[in-house]
Amino acid sequence: MCSSFRVVDFKPDETQAELRTLASEVLAREAAQARLEEHEKSGRPYDTGTWKAMAQAGLIGACLPEEAGGAGLGPLEMAVILREAGAHVAPVPALPSLVAGLVVARHGTAAQREALAPLAEGDAVLTFAVREPGAGLAEAPTATARGGRVSGRAGLVPYAAEASAVLVPARVEGAGTALFLVRPGAAGIRPVTLSTGEPAGVVTLDDAPAEMVGEPDGRAAESLRLHALAGITATASGVLAGALALTTGYIRTRRQFDRVLAEFQAVTMQIADVYIAARAVDVAMWAGVWRLAEGLPAQEDLAVAAHNAADAGLRALYTCQHLHGGIGLDVTYPLHRYFAWGKNAAHLLGGAEAQLDLIGAPA
Repeated sequence: MCSSFRVVDFKPDETQAELRTLASEVLAREAAQARLEEHEKSGRPYDTGTWKAMAQAGLIGACLPEEAGGAGLGPLEMAVILREAGAHVAPVPALPSLVAGLVVARHGTAAQREALAPLAEGDAVLTFAVREPGAGLAEAPTATARGGRVSGRAGLVPYAAEASAVLVPARVEGAGTALFLVRPGAAGIRPVTLSTGEPAGVVTLDDAPAEMVGEPDGRAAESLRLHALAGITATASGVLAGALALTTGYIRTRRQFDRVLAEFQAVTMQIADVYIAARAVDVAMWAGVWRLAEGLPAQEDLAVAAHNAADAGLRALYTCQHLHGGIGLDVTYPLHRYFAWGKNAAHLLGGAEAQLDLIGAPA
């Protein structure tokens, strides 16, 4: 008996490599330390200059449909862009917008896809509600929909007040689970500030008018959940890569007892642990995103990536702080941003234990 299998090469293809280089160059310029400090003092919800620069470079529209001015790319390209956004801790709504935009592109009507054009131009923000308060990522929503109106609590939603629409899963009476576009003006929003400094809101819906995206067969809602897992873990992967690069540079130049820190065995063992944690997130994330792009079951791989990001990945960020000493906690030094972003990713994922539930869920 013989069996066939497909060898998968997770190296980026030419398009993905060019997209990664472009994203890195744009964000290195737009999200430089001085710009980040300027933005943090401004009180603005996000850096509109960086957001427009990403749009002009085609990064926001890369995964949007051609009828909206996009390039029609998919989950792998989304992950490439979000990983760079995490590596540069860019204060823009890239994660919620790219995830929500790609889901609408895949499941929305022609009119809904065309309506993504302002997002591609950097003139709009989209966001999503993937986890209700106190619920796990795999749990069915308790929000209900009837007659084109949705009621329930959508939980903590990043950029809720700034978005032109929020993607919300809800149960349809007499059918199944569907995905809806809800305008923030029709929802109750209690403002909250995330650990990253980004705005969010606890969203409550009370018979709010909504547009259904896809059919009430659960596929669009499941697509949102999986794309959100992919986007969050891709961002977390970039955060770890950025923190690792910053810490490696620090221990190579910081001297103690007339020796650079990198010459101490204990330090090299700890930075090796950070590298291993980052690679573990990377491998599982790319495997899951590739399966998602190919239309294959991706939940287990993405859950493994998410578990690594929320567990070993978060511990690795603590190690980076430890290796920096006191300066690692100084808000005038860039490391604190990576730590805040890593903590926020773990929160969005529901913690490490929630991922174990997904990994152990029956197929």
